[in-house]
Amino acid sequence: MQSPLIASDLSSRVRAWLDAHIVPAEAVLDSEGAAATGKADELIAAARRAELWGLFYPGAWGGRIDRLTDYVPVAEEEGRSEHGPMIFGSEAVIDAHMLDRHGSAAVKERYLAPLAAGLATPAYGMSEPGSIGSIPSTIQTSAVLEDGHWRIDGRKWFICRAGRAAFVTVVARTRPDAPADDALSMIIVPTDTPGFRVERELDVFGRHQGQCEISFTNVRVPAHHVLGRPHAGMGLMRERLVLGRLVRASHWLGLGQRCFDLMVERIRSPRGELAALADKQLMRQHVFEAHLSLASARALVRAAAEDFDAGRRCDVSANLAKVAAARALNRCADSAVQVYGAEGVCAALSPLAGIYRAARAARILDGTDEALINSVGRQLVGIDVTAP
Repeated sequence: MQSPLIASDLSSRVRAWLDAHIVPAEAVLDSEGAAATGKADELIAAARRAELWGLFYPGAWGGRIDRLTDYVPVAEEEGRSEHGPMIFGSEAVIDAHMLDRHGSAAVKERYLAPLAAGLATPAYGMSEPGSIGSIPSTIQTSAVLEDGHWRIDGRKWFICRAGRAAFVTVVARTRPDAPADDALSMIIVPTDTPGFRVERELDVFGRHQGQCEISFTNVRVPAHHVLGRPHAGMGLMRERLVLGRLVRASHWLGLGQRCFDLMVERIRSPRGELAALADKQLMRQHVFEAHLSLASARALVRAAAEDFDAGRRCDVSANLAKVAAARALNRCADSAVQVYGAEGVCAALSPLAGIYRAARAARILDGTDEALINSVGRQLVGIDVTAP
């Protein structure tokens, strides 16, 4: 594994590689169809050759950074493009760690090994059309153990990467009448299993980004495909969400920093000088507020990462970090669009239009602001909460 010094070097290398290879290809990657897929595959292969792929995977599976604290600044650089997490393999980092920690030997061999080799894409199925995302007790997808196999029935939606995934980690109800803490399990389902179906792709603010609705009809998988212990899925959900929120928040900081950099670049450009933007107090206010939001969120993310690495309970710090990072991205994207004016809302003229949509979705993904604020608020006044 790598020292913090080498992790810092990796951060610089990731930034330079992203700016040289991913940013120039964003227009193609933003498109839909064979061109985008082909370009993504080409860049993933190039990132692997550059030894910049899967940097935070478990060490036994090729990872080069072992502490989240050291990975956070690297993740920021990966996140400077919306496509960075896919190209650098970090969109699968949570699945890699969950499979490594809780998968059986057979599951690791069949699913983790190809994931770590870049040969299999994972997906995670929790949200459902008829349930409340922040209330796990409303999950209705069922899994019944019969003759050494789980029989799974149900439907999930807004499932990232489901259309290209080799397997889905499904959150299912395995005890119909028990409280949520003792009723849910995480089960691995290969997407070529009979009864699994991608029903449709769902857009996010008008863009298709791999979010899908999927269904399970009498799907059968071996009993050992459960992660951890049966009926203990709530604990795994909390573990996954904490790590996932911190990794995602780090990526959002990188995207927000890119918006900040573009905004300052525009203010100092010849056109900005023509309009004397740097001399206008309201322009300086945009810069100040965006910088403040980034600096504050960055401190919260890194503090939460330290809690995580130390093995301390970090649901409060992780939720604070996630909300702060989503807000910082929104602030930076909105200010950059405002400074760019009409060019900021046109995808052909700047990347800000796409980032702006991603920023707005950040306040919903991995837990809405309201759900996390409510959870943290209850704990701060001394009312413990156990829901993710």
